[in-house]
Amino acid sequence: MADAMQKNLDRWVAAGILDQTTAGHIGAFEQSRGSEERLRWPVLLALALGGFLLCAGILLFIAAHWEELTPGSRFSLVLLMVAAFPVGGALASEKFPALSTTFHAVGTVCLGAGIFLAAQIFNLEANWTNGILLWAFGALMGWLLLRRWPHAALLALLVPTWLVGRWFYVSEQNWERSGNLIWEGLLLLSLTYLSARTAERESPERQALVFLGGIAVLPSAIIAVLTRGYPQTTVPASSLLLPWLLAIGAPLGLAVLLRGRAAWMNALSAVWVLGLALVAPHRSFLWNSWEVMGFYVWAAVGAVGLIAWGIAERRRERINLGVAAFAMTVLFFYFSSVMDKLGRAESLVGIGVLLIFGGWGLERLRRLLVARVQETAS
Repeated sequence: MADAMQKNLDRWVAAGILDQTTAGHIGAFEQSRGSEERLRWPVLLALALGGFLLCAGILLFIAAHWEELTPGSRFSLVLLMVAAFPVGGALASEKFPALSTTFHAVGTVCLGAGIFLAAQIFNLEANWTNGILLWAFGALMGWLLLRRWPHAALLALLVPTWLVGRWFYVSEQNWERSGNLIWEGLLLLSLTYLSARTAERESPERQALVFLGGIAVLPSAIIAVLTRGYPQTTVPASSLLLPWLLAIGAPLGLAVLLRGRAAWMNALSAVWVLGLALVAPHRSFLWNSWEVMGFYVWAAVGAVGLIAWGIAERRRERINLGVAAFAMTVLFFYFSSVMDKLGRAESLVGIGVLLIFGGWGLERLRRLLVARVQETAS
């Protein structure tokens, strides 16, 4: 962000909007303010941990005393829990914005608990996914009114949860019939979240999406491949056409909203995700055969593509994840297709050499790429 600020100041000076002295004062002020923000990370960590523990404590307290309360007391407690924290956030918004954000995040979490507790109080036998939808609607309203990143992060988690739950509830599909659809759609959505942050588009909401995508992308990729390794029940293609369009089209549509014309790279990632159906093993216990070579090549192509994506858009987190994905691909290939063809001693020596020298080489390559990206950005 400091580099972007300096570039803007240089451009404004060149255009005659600012003189050099004023630009220097602005740069010095922003630099001092940024140093003050960096010194606050222990406070921010304490607020995040405190908010998490506060949510857990409230829910545990309610669960422990739920049976002892009358229906009227239960509903009053739910209303108090949902209303108290947004009011506290509003009161702290001017004097302590970080605390206000924490209170609003806790209030949104309590809203979800309140929705399901209210359904239990009034014995509502309804589709449980409707509660997730109401919770997501509350997070959306909070983000539209306050523009705080916790609401955006909760919304990014709740909407996919509602879609997946709705699919299972309405269609009554079992895991073998819809595992590919779910996990490949979530994999593409994770890549969309991961690419939300670019050099030209920065915001706390985008940082939260990148964090969520970085956590979910590798597990989603592994599970998407594993679900391809088991026999699949035959399902009419017509019944899966609309779900597949939603699983692929929704992440791509979100990518267009977040990235504009740069979403063509997300379209390439969708091609790679769909290509898993052609190269992933389709029979159980095929992992120890050389016939899966095409899958490992495709996985390596995806890892290299993620690294290239990070280099092109100067994003260090994509380079790190791409290197980690490539390392995992090599390790999986060694354990599944090489280790069992060697003797016990040779296989141990091989994995030792691979971990020591391969890890050293990948780490050195990662540092070179990250340094080049930072040099290009500056």
